[in-house]
Amino acid sequence: MKFSILIANYNNGKYFKDCYQSILSQRYQNWEAIILDDVSTDDSVQVIKNIIGNDKRFKIYHNEVNSGVGITKSRLIELADGEICGFVDPDDALLPTAISSAIEVYKKNPAVVLTYSLFTKCDENLNPQEVFKSGKQVINHSPYFFNSPIQIAHFVTFKRAIYNQTQKMDSSMKIAEDQDLYLKMYEKGKVYFIRESNYLYRMHPAGISQNENKPRSREYFAKVIFNAMKRRNLKKINGIPVPSEFKNAEEIYRLLEYQNSFITRIKKKAILLTQQILNK
Repeated sequence: MKFSILIANYNNGKYFKDCYQSILSQRYQNWEAIILDDVSTDDSVQVIKNIIGNDKRFKIYHNEVNSGVGITKSRLIELADGEICGFVDPDDALLPTAISSAIEVYKKNPAVVLTYSLFTKCDENLNPQEVFKSGKQVINHSPYFFNSPIQIAHFVTFKRAIYNQTQKMDSSMKIAEDQDLYLKMYEKGKVYFIRESNYLYRMHPAGISQNENKPRSREYFAKVIFNAMKRRNLKKINGIPVPSEFKNAEEIYRLLEYQNSFITRIKKKAILLTQQILNK
């Protein structure tokens, strides 16, 4: 299986060397790295070109105009050749087993369409700080799974052929385009949690400033959830009607509040345990 590492770059050339070295350190070596620059305003493109040199496994492309992360990521998938894809931000890095762990899952279980693991938050110098604690195996084949609160996170990989069977990534979702991808893939087969941290997430001034977008991210994520409800033809959630049109984020999140109840959490654990037993 060939693995396509997809990298959407915008003004992150100064951090790319760590990302580059982490790709070279992968235990699984049948990969390509597709880099798409979204019209960076700094010297990112030249920096990245200097780092990758003549290594043909790295391919760099350019958007003609600044298009945003959603359109850039959609195009990256179109540019990929690998059977399996995974996004890596140019200011982050992979641990050596990231790709091999995912490939092993796909080889053992053809029904899996997406894998995810844990990630480790790091400081600006990529020194580990803490591991994301919310990642866990989720129930498969539930029309009421919306990844809220977030459990599917870095490092996510997916089958490109199955992605092409979906409505594909909705670039209009902007900050929540990843969540849109995860839910669409979830609807096509099994997702599998790899119980290890395979991704180093760098916290730095430019990245931290993006936290100002959290309210907008919450709004877009609610739209992603609403669109999933419509795709799944859900008329009610826990007895409450699903609105015919999206009005505001809070209306959507209120539909999911019941999932935090004690009884619902117990039911989820029972279903998950049953699925795990049957899959052994």
